[in-house]
Amino acid sequence: MSLGSILKIFLPKDKVFYNLFEQVAVNLVQMSDMFSAAMKETDLSKRDAILRKLEEMEHKNDDVTHEIFIQLGQNFITPLDREDIHYLATSLDDIADYMWGAGKRVVNYQINDTNGALAGFADIIAKSVHAINVAVFALREMKDLSGITKSCVAINSLENDADDLLDATLLKLFSSQISAVELIKQKDIFQMLEIVTDKCEDAANVIESIIIKYS
Repeated sequence: MSLGSILKIFLPKDKVFYNLFEQVAVNLVQMSDMFSAAMKETDLSKRDAILRKLEEMEHKNDDVTHEIFIQLGQNFITPLDREDIHYLATSLDDIADYMWGAGKRVVNYQINDTNGALAGFADIIAKSVHAINVAVFALREMKDLSGITKSCVAINSLENDADDLLDATLLKLFSSQISAVELIKQKDIFQMLEIVTDKCEDAANVIESIIIKYS
């Protein structure tokens, strides 16, 4: 019997942290789906209306993350290492923060995405967040470690896709005839969108470090 299997026998059965992480994961999926729908909306006023709804969901995510930290302070025995709980909560919260930050920039800058880059980034973000959702829900029983690893590998691959998309988008941007102000605004948005995928990869790395301890 491996050390990880032995450790799982003695893990606390309190599921409060899993419940909270799953709430965060579901909220992130809803945010990413809403973000993706907004990025595909050609009517800018409708797009902005959808994106403004993200703020409420980002606040909801903050509330659940805060509850995780409260529970961490109140529970001496936890189902996962305390540092892992803190790192995972922080990394998931970062995804919501940066997604909302990107949404605010799209609203404030009033970007008209003629090349489809916004929709492209939104699609990568949604796929990444859905993969995170699968991995987070699998942590509760920690039986399908290969499935969790598969999700994390997919997230890493999607982050590479986002890097490639950013390179291609900036190349088109700098070779276009748009004004300097418009160039700066679009560059800022696209770089922020790529950071969202970086944050997804950070969360996947935390999850991988957790399952390594119990494999």
